[in-house]
Amino acid sequence: MTRRDFLRACGAGALVSPLFAADRPNIVYILADDLGLGDLRCYNPDSKIPTPNMDKLASQGMRFTDTHSPSSVCTPTRYGILTGRYCWRSKLKQGVLGGESPYLPEASRLTVASMLKQQGYRTAVFGKWHLGLGNDAVTDYSKVLRPGPKDAGYDTFFGIPASLDMPPYVFVEDDHVLEQPAKQVEGVREQRGIYWRGGGIAPSFRHIDVLPRITERAVKFLDQQKGSRQPFYMYFPLTGPHTPWLPTKEFVGKAKAGPYGDFVAQVDDVVGQVMNALERNGHAANTLLILTSDNGAHWTPEEIAMHQHRANGRVRGQKADVYDGGHRIPFMARWPGHIAAGRVSDQLACLTDFMATAAEITGFALPRESAEDSFSIAPALFGSKPQTQVREAVVHHSSQGLFAIRKGEWKLSTGRGSWGFSVPQKITPKPGEPPMELYNLKTDPLEQDNLYFKRADVVKSMAELLEKWKRDGRSRS
Repeated sequence: MTRRDFLRACGAGALVSPLFAADRPNIVYILADDLGLGDLRCYNPDSKIPTPNMDKLASQGMRFTDTHSPSSVCTPTRYGILTGRYCWRSKLKQGVLGGESPYLPEASRLTVASMLKQQGYRTAVFGKWHLGLGNDAVTDYSKVLRPGPKDAGYDTFFGIPASLDMPPYVFVEDDHVLEQPAKQVEGVREQRGIYWRGGGIAPSFRHIDVLPRITERAVKFLDQQKGSRQPFYMYFPLTGPHTPWLPTKEFVGKAKAGPYGDFVAQVDDVVGQVMNALERNGHAANTLLILTSDNGAHWTPEEIAMHQHRANGRVRGQKADVYDGGHRIPFMARWPGHIAAGRVSDQLACLTDFMATAAEITGFALPRESAEDSFSIAPALFGSKPQTQVREAVVHHSSQGLFAIRKGEWKLSTGRGSWGFSVPQKITPKPGEPPMELYNLKTDPLEQDNLYFKRADVVKSMAELLEKWKRDGRSRS
């Protein structure tokens, strides 16, 4: 079946361009860092933060309401996007890498970047890497930083090694630092959100400069594609609104949710700069533009009360949690003429699905040993009719390694508590108490009424499916 036939079968014949079968789209994937679903006004009309560019993107494409990151923290989500595989199948079983950790992806593994590169795409990544550099137990930044992004299939990389609050604080170009971390900076925790760990820092490095600098490089890359007929894939993992919350002066006071809200407003402006660059260089019409987040916002109950702003919308929990606030995220996609404008999808999806979707769109046959947890959401993106669910279930994973599985309206957590940042983190059940948590999200989106004892049949079937997928090493058939 050709891609044209595939789209017609989805009910999208009227949206298919005559060039679709011949021209593969450019792909731009913007990954915000700790952006909550409730921060965007297109998801939450009561948001205290202006997000005009992200709202515009949603109006021009499709907005998903039930998309989840494969983990509720940074590194494992990035691994899942890159490989189409749950990170808990790798050597990283919980938590995140540090700034001096070795390269995480397996050397022989096909990635979304190497897959697209094989098809003639120019590939680039600008921003927060956070998947490790080099093979040493502790990364030596005086050496060539291989393996790294170039070994993952990217022609070009510019950015920082890990999160903006993790040393060393340096910029990396391809496989080397631009300036050695020759100085030491003390850790800072002046107030909530203004935080970074102490460690090595390049003499000219300033935290507040990072988001503008990676944006400048990303926009420059898009400008360089003007007139080019070679397709490109640009992965743009932002450093905001992760801590430290350091908006530049033109965004201070833009929102009514403190420095965090102002930093989200700056992130929105970055999205607008990308959209403008695609437009002025003639690539907007043939670019699949995706915007999402690596996990939920790190936004506490105290901050909800203080600012009357629900960064994660009306769900329970926050970043790092197994509760939905840890991993239910904004996700929107635009491709003019192919994705109908202004549509909303309730398709259950996971960020691991990007690789299979990109393969479907570009006509690449994924080997069975690759993208083991990736399902193409092309039917939801291109179909003009309601679609059946493309995946049977999604596996959730908290920062402390707790599993949950979501299937239809049901969600089963294999332990008690958040196993993340929210209190209580871990609950040891007393005799006679349920050892797990089962919720019906259709009737109980706040995950308050544990139905473990009332629906033993659901517990059994979902626990068996989770164990099967863990045992099989894959969920994609």
